[in-house]
Amino acid sequence: MDRIVHFFQMNGYGWYVFSAYGSVLILLLAQWLLPWRRWKKYSREQINQ
Repeated sequence: MDRIVHFFQMNGYGWYVFSAYGSVLILLLAQWLLPWRRWKKYSREQINQ
């Protein structure tokens, strides 16, 4: 159990490391999700015309 706690603490840098990974993950998801939503809206508009 100590090894798991030590891994997540990372000598005091755990919060920084995991927040950096989390923010990059959120940005990558946004880079995928926003164009996909625009494409769906565009395709719906094209079908309705």
